[in-house]
Amino acid sequence: MLTLDKVYHASYVLKDVARETDIIHSPTLSEASGCELYLKTENLQLTGSFKLRGAYYKISQLTDEEKSHGVVACSAGNHAQGVALASQKFGIKAVICMPDGAPISKVEATKSYGAEVVLVPGVYDDAHNYSEKLREEKGYTFIHPFDDDDVIAGQATIGLEIINQLKDVDAIVVPVGGGGLISGVAFAVKSLNPKIKVYGVQSAGAPSMIQSLEHHKIETLSSVSTIADGIAVKEPGEHTFKFCEKYVDGIVSVTDDQVSAAILALIEKQKMIAEGAGAVSLAAVMFGKIPDIKGKNVVCLISGGNIDVTILSRVINRGLLMSGRTTTMTIELVDKPGQLVAVSAIIAGCGGNVTAVLHERSNEGSDVNGCYLRITIETRDFEHIKQIEDKLTASGFKLVKNKT
Repeated sequence: MLTLDKVYHASYVLKDVARETDIIHSPTLSEASGCELYLKTENLQLTGSFKLRGAYYKISQLTDEEKSHGVVACSAGNHAQGVALASQKFGIKAVICMPDGAPISKVEATKSYGAEVVLVPGVYDDAHNYSEKLREEKGYTFIHPFDDDDVIAGQATIGLEIINQLKDVDAIVVPVGGGGLISGVAFAVKSLNPKIKVYGVQSAGAPSMIQSLEHHKIETLSSVSTIADGIAVKEPGEHTFKFCEKYVDGIVSVTDDQVSAAILALIEKQKMIAEGAGAVSLAAVMFGKIPDIKGKNVVCLISGGNIDVTILSRVINRGLLMSGRTTTMTIELVDKPGQLVAVSAIIAGCGGNVTAVLHERSNEGSDVNGCYLRITIETRDFEHIKQIEDKLTASGFKLVKNKT
């Protein structure tokens, strides 16, 4: 059973293992979002994620007999690293089942802590089913990533820290996958100060907790699809569902494009790296998903920073598109000398920067002297894009496609 005493005990156990991560005020993001915005930087936690807290506390509470059997866990990557590090510190065997699509960086990091990694075809839930099979076959002790009171107590220590670090906090925005993090944070915060609002954020491609709460029963999604792999969970937990029903003020969803824009904003404005799951909280605030926070003190929990560098470049590109920082235009031209120069001069005159050009002859049915110019431009924002479009149109050029 989860109690405040258990949360305080978890805080004591974790004090020499987990960092008390900073809360950082962001003037730039505050101005853009209309509230006083603070970032709780769990992406700077050891192992790069909050998951260390719950995993370590759970393993610390195992009996000697349970530890002797070794542990098994399932994870998209962050819980894996937490269990692996905790197992290494306690000197016990750890087997981690991960989806075969988990970022390579997370797989290798998990192995670096001495754990045995088993890659399972599918998503998190498939890895979970296989880990349960191994538990039955090998007698391992199962360390659940979210639906366990000790794990939730470990995550709840973040709530204690936020209240201690920011005395006048009005709202806390938390990423939600299976619900362990928000269950712990909401329980701790509401137990100490019920006036503080706690909101959750899921990916629009994996809204398992949102759907379950709407229908007042735990439901399983047929599939999930999101760049926020850390919260790509088909089914919330029994315990976490009940905690969310009781303590959470609301859960919203954000799209992959909105998450990409939030990751980009953290890089540019805060010089901070977050993974998709870690940035959903900021995305919700940036895109006006959280109610009644204008002028309030709001903490966005940046839950993890373990993003694969190969994915990061793609995410940045999507973030640039979402914020109007880049655009691609297709212009129909008459194929004669000087056309490209004229188009380039207009774009340069408006302060745009051309980064790619593709010149194509007309397709069948078009003017025999026609051609298409597909041009990619670095821009300031959507207003700047419109300025360039208007200038091109006023100069007699025909925009046949504008992709932003």
